[in-house]
Amino acid sequence: MKKATYLLPILVIAVVGVLSSIFVVDEREKALVLQFGQIRAVQEEPGLAFKIPLIQEVVKYDDRILSLDTETIEVTPSDDRRLVVDAFARYRINDVVQFRQAVGIGGLRAAEDRLSSILNAQIREVLGADQVTSDTILSEDRRDLMNRIRDSARAEARSLGLDVVDVRLKQTNLPAQNLEATFARMRAEREREAADEIARGNEAAQRVRALADRTVVETLSESEREAQIIRGEADAERNAIFAEAFGSDPEFFAFYRSLQAYEQALQGGNSTMFLTPDSEFFDYLKSDQGAALAAPE
Repeated sequence: MKKATYLLPILVIAVVGVLSSIFVVDEREKALVLQFGQIRAVQEEPGLAFKIPLIQEVVKYDDRILSLDTETIEVTPSDDRRLVVDAFARYRINDVVQFRQAVGIGGLRAAEDRLSSILNAQIREVLGADQVTSDTILSEDRRDLMNRIRDSARAEARSLGLDVVDVRLKQTNLPAQNLEATFARMRAEREREAADEIARGNEAAQRVRALADRTVVETLSESEREAQIIRGEADAERNAIFAEAFGSDPEFFAFYRSLQAYEQALQGGNSTMFLTPDSEFFDYLKSDQGAALAAPE
């Protein structure tokens, strides 16, 4: 009975000791076994592992690719147009021993603070380099700039036991105090371009109108010339017909010309004429042919 009384606590202590000496490493983690702050073992493979209870402790770190958003900073490219830039990075703990030695008990928070400083410094250095303008940063060439930032940050982050997988610029905007001035300049440029387009349009319209007016004048002149020629030819043909008729029958020609004279002179809207009865104008009316023509049927 006394032996059972002593064995039970010993058994409990033994079980607790065995359980406290076992720890599990997840496939998404890496673990360090520390003894009085010193690294005694590294467990990078998933599964069960052992440590000395009470003397040793286990510190686990995430083995997945992690994300870090940097703070917004201002950069000044070579064309002196300031830009507001922020970025995000993808990184992972590559060397857990070096990581522990670099950041100590600060852990991931301390590592991210130092990595953020590295990224900001590299962003300023790369985007502020010669031959890098704001247009370059805002164009498709920014991919090359981001790769340069990533490579430079990766080289410095190795001392922290980190591997920088990727770096991307999230935004590249103008500072708020420069936006209004930039918009005003853009509006002025667009207004100037619009005025130039309007001036060119008016000039082109003047050329078209002048060409049209000249074409109208030339067409009218040509038409008038052709009309004069046609009228002259018609008058010549008419006179030839009259001359031929006069030569063939002078009396009929005189009769025809008298009729034309009466038609022109005796219209209702003409002014009043005073003629004597024996005027030569009425010779044909007093003739036998005229009397016969004027007599009612």
